[in-house]
Order: sequence, then C-alpha cells, then structure tokens
Amino acid sequence: MPTGVALHDVRGQLFDAAERVLVREGPSALTSRAVTLEAGCAKGVLHRHFADFDDFLAELVRDRVARIDGHAAALRESAGTGTVTDNLTRVLPDLFDPVAVAVVSLVTSRDGLRARLREARPVGVPILTDAATAIASYLTAERELGRIAEDADVGTLAPTLIGAAHMLFADRQGVPPEAEDIGKVVNAVIAGVR
Repeated sequence: MPTGVALHDVRGQLFDAAERVLVREGPSALTSRAVTLEAGCAKGVLHRHFADFDDFLAELVRDRVARIDGHAAALRESAGTGTVTDNLTRVLPDLFDPVAVAVVSLVTSRDGLRARLREARPVGVPILTDAATAIASYLTAERELGRIAEDADVGTLAPTLIGAAHMLFADRQGVPPEAEDIGKVVNAVIAGVR
C-alpha cells in the first residue's frame, strides 16, 4: 500500500470505500483491510483517525443517519403540496437507497457495533428509526393541515410504513422496486387515515 501520500478528507474517503464494499459484498466482507484496500491507503490510516474498527463503523452509521435529516426536512416542507401518497412514494427510495439498506444489515449483523451505537441511542435500529421519525414528522404536519385524519396515529403509521418499505428494498442484489409498487404499499398503510 502506498505510504506518504497525502489524503484529503480521510473520513469521507474511508466512508465512501466502506460503503462500496458494503453494497458490493455485504456486511461480512467489511473489514478494516477491505476498507483501506478499497480506499487505496495503508491500514494504519484508518486506525490513526478512529479508536478501533467498531468506532469507525459507528461513525459510518452516524454519518449515514445524518443524511436522513436532509430528506426529512424536504419531506416535511412538502406537507400541503401534491398528495400525501406521492410525497411518501417519492421519498422512500431516498431513505432506502442501497447504502442505507446495507447499513441496516451491518448494524443488525455486528453485536459490537450495536453495543457502541446503543451508548447514545438505547432503542431502535439506526436508519430505520430515523426514517420512521422523518415520516412521523411529515404525517404530523399533514394531520395539522387536515390532509389526513385528525385521529391518525402517526406514531404507529410511520414505523409500519418504514417496515413495509424496508421489505421492498431489503434485497441487496435485487432490482429496486418500481414507484407503482412503492405507491401500493404507501396506499395500503395510509388508506384508513386519508
């Protein structure tokens, strides 16, 4: 491996490399060696920037969770425009892009990583919990606008939709679902509250 080569945005390069390995080969292939080989740097680079590999993975997950905030804000801003079904159908592929789906698999497959993440987040699965929070916030805004029923239980609807959507997107090697299929799931979940 090359040494003495200046790396810019080391964290970003390592995260990008980890995401490529994760999507291409799955969580079991994600090792510090695989990440540094993919990034084209010495293994020591990772360990100079992170306490250990679980620390690196926890930061990778946190970085990925932070990306959901942008989607959540855009979704909430869409309240009152278009249709509720179309707004939800449009955001779900962003929330469940291949990397996000792979990160969910990573979190559920690594006990040490889950334990590290539980220090700051005692409940839920990152990505899924954050996506459900985004959906609940949006549905709350739509409820306040009178576009869904006043008694709609958004605290139940949001995780129900996220669970059903995750099932559509969970096949890491498959073809992503069509908008029509996503729309059917959205309609089924929110049909009783429109």
